[in-house]
Amino acid sequence: MEYQTPQFFRLMQYAAAAERDVVELVSGGPDWNAPSAIGEGLHEFADLDGNDYQYPPSAGLTELREEIAARRGVAIENVVVTNGAGEANSLALAAALDRDAGREVLLTDPVYPYYPGKTQLFGGVPRYVPVDADGSLDPAAVRERASDEMAAIVVNTPNNPTGAVYGEETMAELVDIAAAHDAILVSDEVYDHFDYTGEFASALAVDSPHRIVTNAFSKSMAITGFRVGYGVFPNELVDGVRSRHMLVNVAGSRPAQYAVLRALRGTGPEYYERNRERLVRRIDGFTDALDDAGAEYTAPDGGFYVMARFPEFPGTMANAERLVDEAGVAAMPGETFGEARADWFRFALVSPEIETAGRRLADFFG
Repeated sequence: MEYQTPQFFRLMQYAAAAERDVVELVSGGPDWNAPSAIGEGLHEFADLDGNDYQYPPSAGLTELREEIAARRGVAIENVVVTNGAGEANSLALAAALDRDAGREVLLTDPVYPYYPGKTQLFGGVPRYVPVDADGSLDPAAVRERASDEMAAIVVNTPNNPTGAVYGEETMAELVDIAAAHDAILVSDEVYDHFDYTGEFASALAVDSPHRIVTNAFSKSMAITGFRVGYGVFPNELVDGVRSRHMLVNVAGSRPAQYAVLRALRGTGPEYYERNRERLVRRIDGFTDALDDAGAEYTAPDGGFYVMARFPEFPGTMANAERLVDEAGVAAMPGETFGEARADWFRFALVSPEIETAGRRLADFFG
């Protein structure tokens, strides 16, 4: 597989080199502060004076795995702490494909492009299911495209890029479809703290050997640089997953895991609620600006991305560069996420300059 620089990086580099100031709404790195307990945990770890600076257990600090298991209602043996959700998803796809139950991986369209990239990296064949106009996923459409050649179904809820939130019935049906074809449902739930509907349901609610759940603290705690994620794997797969994780990474970062554990125990629900409220305000203000710009859009039920389509201005990389040069706003072109929203753009609302970006778009298209 020939390596190509991800479009995200290309566009961010283009925006950084622009001759004017640009509001960057490309990357999904939160712009708010991490919980105070993260810093406190790092200070505590530093004060150990080197007494505990060696390798942690390969599968993750035992206390952190215990905390995750207790919160998610699973056995500690099924939890593997990973190098972010990125590694958790890689381990999940590799495990699904290693079963020799098929080579096809069913993905949504639009889709976060790392999923098809990882699929191809591990020798799988991406297949796609278009989502509904509001971003929701109809299990009947998944069932129609499922086959015995399918190794996995991969979903992300709340969804990047559509902002859709999949409810309990949808998740249960997806696990059922996977089981019917001896496949694995991989549910990436990294945005689970950013549900504005109360409808979010984890695939962990379904007890099945045909589901894997991945997650991370990168978004919920605004610590994308810490690279602490995890996967919950069924008994039949977890040993192979732990072996692959150990061979690739040996182990994750002990200080980062220590700080995350401290933050899990020391951060109350108000931290997460405050950030949800911040994002709801941003979504409301930004979509008002999109109305002024004459755009079509879907307001997200979760996550912090908005997709929008502008009249006679399709979501190509060339037009994304025009937005940088002429409007001073950087957004991902829809063609990056597949065919179903190729005419759209995706905006990441993780910048304090959202109001400025909205005003610039309204002026540019108005």
